[in-house]
Amino acid sequence: MRIDAHAHVIPDDYRADVKRRGLLPYPLPPWSRDAMLELQERHGIDATIASLSPPGVAFGDQGLADELARMANEATAALVASDPERFGGLAVLPLPDVDRALAELGHALDVLRLDGVMLLSNVLGTYLGDPAWDPLFDELQRRRAYVLVHPHAPPSALPLPQHPIWLYEYPFDTTRAIVNLIYSGTLERCPDVALQMSHLGGAAPYLAHRIASLAAREPTAAAAAPRGALAYLERLHYDTGLADNDVALAAMRLVAPLERIVFGSDWPYAPLPADGDPQPALAALGDDRAGVDAGHIARLVPRLSRGPLPRPA
Repeated sequence: MRIDAHAHVIPDDYRADVKRRGLLPYPLPPWSRDAMLELQERHGIDATIASLSPPGVAFGDQGLADELARMANEATAALVASDPERFGGLAVLPLPDVDRALAELGHALDVLRLDGVMLLSNVLGTYLGDPAWDPLFDELQRRRAYVLVHPHAPPSALPLPQHPIWLYEYPFDTTRAIVNLIYSGTLERCPDVALQMSHLGGAAPYLAHRIASLAAREPTAAAAAPRGALAYLERLHYDTGLADNDVALAAMRLVAPLERIVFGSDWPYAPLPADGDPQPALAALGDDRAGVDAGHIARLVPRLSRGPLPRPA
């Protein structure tokens, strides 16, 4: 069994609206439900958990963010309803307004019955872990919600704009969000939010001990993260989207147990093989691959598995 925990939905109405407004920072790839089903067939994927493609609804206009979030969430819910055994769906929230994000969270999870939430690493320069968003994380904690953290463009100008933003800025922005979640005290305060970090956590595995060293230098950091950064990194979940290689997997497995790693294709952005195994490098895991392919994500979205599994402590 194989469950894709990181793939994107790009609804036609969303694409048309943001294109008409001239808001796209880069072209969005083709997407359709049929294409997603064909992807599943080609690569032996039994179910896909879909989330809105970046840039999501982070365009600097709160009214537009509200409108696009509702549009995208209803389209995602319709995708799930079309075949609940083949599709899961994550909501997008109209941040940075916390009250509106909380209202949309309730609608998405209680009315549309989506499986969780996708949050960007930052929205207009406010990063996950910022105290302004504490009420949102408190509600996610109350719900024991499943959250995919996806990188977004940093708020500053790129030092080397000739390089595409996905090349290293996306992994770096994931790392910024992880560090802020740790040293803001958010991970200590909200231990039951099941956070899945895209792309095996960006640069965080390689920098894990450097990140942990902050607590020895700054007492306020140590107080906010009393268990130590390595313990919080070990507790997060990570997907293999655009990170299915020996170097990334080896670093990740030194930071977190294998049961915290899940398969993610990052379709339609990732260059997948034409057919067959979507991530051949994972074959090196041997018998452990079954957990990465499906068993571990089934703990987070039990309805897509053949039986509910407890979350790891």
